[in-house]
Amino acid sequence: MPIRPLLRRLWPAPPPQPSPEDLARAAREEAERAARVEAERTALIEATAARVLATLTSRTHANGHPNLDPARRLLWDQPHLGLASKVFGTELAERLWAKVASTEIPKQPVRKGLGGRLCRQADIESPWLRHWTQRARMAPLYHRKVWETAYVLQAIWESGLASPGRSALGFAVGQEPIPAVLAALGMDVLATDLASHDPRAQVWRETSQNAEELRALARPAILPDAAFQARCSFRHVDMTAIPHDLLGGFDVVWSSCSLEHLGSIAAGLDFIEAAMACLKPGGLAVHTTEFNLAAGEETIDNWSTVLFRRRDIEACVERLRAAGHTVLPVDFSVGEGLLDLFVDVPPYLPMEDFALRRPTTPHLRLSIDGFPATSIGLIIRARD
Repeated sequence: MPIRPLLRRLWPAPPPQPSPEDLARAAREEAERAARVEAERTALIEATAARVLATLTSRTHANGHPNLDPARRLLWDQPHLGLASKVFGTELAERLWAKVASTEIPKQPVRKGLGGRLCRQADIESPWLRHWTQRARMAPLYHRKVWETAYVLQAIWESGLASPGRSALGFAVGQEPIPAVLAALGMDVLATDLASHDPRAQVWRETSQNAEELRALARPAILPDAAFQARCSFRHVDMTAIPHDLLGGFDVVWSSCSLEHLGSIAAGLDFIEAAMACLKPGGLAVHTTEFNLAAGEETIDNWSTVLFRRRDIEACVERLRAAGHTVLPVDFSVGEGLLDLFVDVPPYLPMEDFALRRPTTPHLRLSIDGFPATSIGLIIRARD
């Protein structure tokens, strides 16, 4: 065999290399093909989701027959069950409260020895909490917001700092009565809230829970206006960027159910630590926030409302103690009352005010995006 054909058979010539233009054209065609496939996939998913949604939400078919789809049957009575739970919950609350309402409300605070703890039915019925609801002109409802207000006030009073000449700084005060009560105790109070023009304040504006000026916090029934204005001031403050002029100048700092709205669990824990810098040596910090009662590690994070787990709280306590602060022991017991087992479901009662009225649907626990939740309080002493 001639040598050239033999060499070509043994070492064939390499295939011709595509030109840059060919490679670019092939890349465009592949990208267009992938885009078509993705568009078809998205359209299929959306169409399927629409059919499933129609099946779940429609009570009847076009012919008037009931929608007997098994998935739909699971959702049939959910609204009725929610309403029924509110009706029977309200009746239960009224009967339980009838046993408490006849007892005398203490005219002076009652020492409890509070530490960190979860909101509980027994606290709502206790003499120490009833004193503060009376003082703050709040209805003695089985409601975690009532508990949070009384918890903050009780913790500050027990610290011995609720007295004339002492100063307090409140974060995201909204429409709460705490500034007026502390001012009535003789404290100098700086109440702060997010500026209403900040986009993050929109939901609080819509629900009348944002303070824009000092007069929104006045409570003449608690403290006459002249005395209130003499002892209380107001300014806008972003909890994620505490101004330097607020550092180191206060005997007490507090926040009531606000740090869970800072965007993430990490941001909330960072705030607790940052707020300690506002205190004088030995000062007191009291915070309440949302607590996830569900078992397991799943929770809501990186959202407008986050839910702290036990491990998040314990991590916070470790950080604070490592920084030299004293954190009062945290009791994670959920309580033994019937209402400690009751989880309220939407829609929730508007809480524009707490004018005295009969007990309503218990709200010590509630469903937040499907998670059973309640409030937790933390009490921290700044290092000397």
